[in-house]
Amino acid sequence: MLNSYHVLPSYKLRSYTSYYCHYQGIPETVRLSNPAMDAMTDLRRVKAVTTASTVSVNTALQKMIYAEVRLLLVTDADDIIVGVITARDIMGEKPVNYAAESRVPREAVLVEHIMTPAEHIQVLKISDVLRSSVGDIIITLKEANRQHALVVETTASTSWTMNTTPSPSSEIVRGIFSTSKIGKQLGIEIQSTGRVQNFAELEALLNEERPPRVPLGHSTIPRHKNVPPFI
Repeated sequence: MLNSYHVLPSYKLRSYTSYYCHYQGIPETVRLSNPAMDAMTDLRRVKAVTTASTVSVNTALQKMIYAEVRLLLVTDADDIIVGVITARDIMGEKPVNYAAESRVPREAVLVEHIMTPAEHIQVLKISDVLRSSVGDIIITLKEANRQHALVVETTASTSWTMNTTPSPSSEIVRGIFSTSKIGKQLGIEIQSTGRVQNFAELEALLNEERPPRVPLGHSTIPRHKNVPPFI
């Protein structure tokens, strides 16, 4: 049986050999005029972070911290999205209010109790995103007072279960926008509340908080605020 296989030849590692670094396709820095795709977490290249609706909010928060994200897709056993939950949901008043109204301890508050159900989620279409800039995304998120946006694309339906009727096409979540991630790429911290009415106002904010350029050989401490450690 082993005669069917062969030993591969080995070679000495050459000097100055580097390695392939993991790169998800998102540049570390962007400008307002950059294509919106430069700021989108593309789920074709990055594994989506998900959770079940039946886990506790404390467990969901720990998963966010471990995965360095601020949003989890809530999915069922068939990988269908049934909702989303964010760090702001968990660390805000929702769990407290639910625990008080239901007379249960916080440990008993589950993701399904405070998540945003799928039927209430507003999404962007990839066809619009491909024609947009980073600035467009910032204005869109601020106008809706949201920290995240899901991006969907139409895809041919290739599978279904016995209990569902197949359709010629369906939508799949292609990517996610995050204000904190975009802010990190811009070099500033974008607040989730309030509205930026025009690009001039945002440009003023950028100019105020962007660290000054320094000549090579010099260093300086950035003046912009620290970005939270997870998206």
